[in-house]
Amino acid sequence: MAIDLLNHKLDRAFDHVDAAGRGVVGREDLLGLGARILVGFGESPTSVPGSVLVDGFGQIWSALSDALGRDSDCRMSREEFRTGMTAAFVTGDGYEPVFRSATVAVAEICDGDADDLIGVREFRTMLSAFGTAYDDVDVAFDRIDRTGRGALTVDELVEAARQYYTGDDPNAAGNWLFGPL
Repeated sequence: MAIDLLNHKLDRAFDHVDAAGRGVVGREDLLGLGARILVGFGESPTSVPGSVLVDGFGQIWSALSDALGRDSDCRMSREEFRTGMTAAFVTGDGYEPVFRSATVAVAEICDGDADDLIGVREFRTMLSAFGTAYDDVDVAFDRIDRTGRGALTVDELVEAARQYYTGDDPNAAGNWLFGPL
């Protein structure tokens, strides 16, 4: 596995969660990312899609904590986050039941009209919650939209996330999920 590439991507993922830039993250920081997504789409955390997303992010945190042998009230440094992500979702068996489920929840919120298509506007809204620079959104979208139809399916977005968070192929389109590395 291309460890440097994966570590770079996981470090960026840490930065998505550490919006305050404190250098450590806790469960509330990951749930804060979920809240930013929900606010961007005008979705309540108590709606069915909102509660699925909140629950999914909570399960991600639990899996990370478990992978590090800690309780869910713990705080993680960048290095610990990277270690936990790798153990829980890259080399461990938690990606499909936990991380993928949360990714589907995010993608389905992006697809608010349930037509299985996510346009660049919805993609931009999602990426703004992650802190992606406005100018990087179009290039990221174009790299992931391999068909050139101007929309991503929910499955394409979910696959891009899998490539980003677990993949070691330097040419994978999913590496562009949050803009250029």
